[in-house]
Amino acid sequence: MELAIKIFQFILSISILVVLHELGHFLPAKWFKTRAEKFFLFFDPWFSIFSMKKINGKWQYKFISKNLPDTEIIEVNGEKKEVPIDISQLPDSDWRKHPEQTKYGIGWLPFGGYVKIAGMIDESMDKEQMKKPAQPWEFRSKPAWQRLIIMLGGVTVNFFLAWIIFGSLSYFNGETSFDTSKVDAPMHYTEIAKAMGFKDGDKILKVDGKVQNNLDKLSLDILLSDQITVLRDGKEMTFNTNDDGKALAFKDPNPRAFLTPRFSAVIDTIVNPKTEAAGLKVGDQVVALNGKKIAYYDELREAVGKNAGKTINVDVLRGGTEVPLSLEVSKEGTLGISSYKQAEKYAKTEHFTFAQSIGRGYTRSIESLTYQVKQFKLIFNKKVQGYKKVGGPLAIIKNMPVEKSKEGNVSINWTMFWGFTAMFSVWLAFLNLIPIPGLDGGHVLFTLWEVVTGKPVPQKVLENAQMIGVIFLLGLMVLIFGSDIFKALTGSL
Repeated sequence: MELAIKIFQFILSISILVVLHELGHFLPAKWFKTRAEKFFLFFDPWFSIFSMKKINGKWQYKFISKNLPDTEIIEVNGEKKEVPIDISQLPDSDWRKHPEQTKYGIGWLPFGGYVKIAGMIDESMDKEQMKKPAQPWEFRSKPAWQRLIIMLGGVTVNFFLAWIIFGSLSYFNGETSFDTSKVDAPMHYTEIAKAMGFKDGDKILKVDGKVQNNLDKLSLDILLSDQITVLRDGKEMTFNTNDDGKALAFKDPNPRAFLTPRFSAVIDTIVNPKTEAAGLKVGDQVVALNGKKIAYYDELREAVGKNAGKTINVDVLRGGTEVPLSLEVSKEGTLGISSYKQAEKYAKTEHFTFAQSIGRGYTRSIESLTYQVKQFKLIFNKKVQGYKKVGGPLAIIKNMPVEKSKEGNVSINWTMFWGFTAMFSVWLAFLNLIPIPGLDGGHVLFTLWEVVTGKPVPQKVLENAQMIGVIFLLGLMVLIFGSDIFKALTGSL
């Protein structure tokens, strides 16, 4: 059931993003009287799951229909030649006879979607159409500024969608964050953090010269940082973050777990009946384990983990008196206790008015984009090798947010779903703007060249560039999917 809900969320999120992105191309095309031949959610090689088209004022529908060819093979002077089908010879019921009407549909290959705009070199590589003289309703016959608006429509919609979602989340839910400035105890640094350059007792003052008190952002800022300023032994000092430590963080299942706030070892939750029966009570503060003093809960957790399957002696402070107890540690190295409710007093929720949420939505969108762009330096860093953490659809599905009740029921956490969709929308906008032929950014680059020089890029150059771009993107897709499958088979997904 959990997997089904994750798959549903992934398909729903992708469907929303793809439809709205393509609508960003489709609507300007219509405004500038450019013919849009197809509008599809998901790709439809060979056949489509569903399609519809308005013929003579009436909508017609098809389910699981084969794609009919737009060309045919004829013999001219003893040589076979592929030419466009003569639509005048087709019956009126044949959808191909009505190219002026857009064909809408749903494909079977869930890798995105597309709008096929007449007279444009795209992934369909329809060269036969491009050999004919340009028609008034074709993309190539429109002024450069109109073509630029059509091509930028998709990424524009993606950015505004993220803006609206982030703004709505801030308005309706507010924003809850963990304020590290309120925690008196120094942070707990794992061996990974120490490999980056931290030492026990360090108080983080600045990351790359900027103060960051939001714990969720702090760990990510450190991974993306060059320099950290800390208060160490009463003195302020700055050190360069070590890439070796970042590499270790990326090898960890949770790359951002190297940094956690410290709390006293006061027990606020007990879920193991054996531990409770042994005498431990909520409110007890563990001060020693097997004779070794305990000051913080992370020390307790680490010491318990080292005694998996054993019985340990702990001293707890209860009502001002120390009480000795013997507790049985599980084979997994746990006691079934926690001390994290203390974190609630350090959490703060900020609420926004409608007007404030508009500005906040924009700020969060820019922040999301900035973080994603910065992560590129970790992906291509030789030591960090962040590319090994890059995943495709399978990895995304695995990490889709779900909410589990105490009874074990699974449901969608809609706040996290919309947060993911907004983040992904910004990411798609950025990726599509990369000037690679085959992406919107490639078309924008060629159009800008025409605007600057006053001369269109030669047709042959566009065709070759598009072919190279499509091959590159297909290769990248195979690489990402291959990585997903390999990780799934080896259990490292």
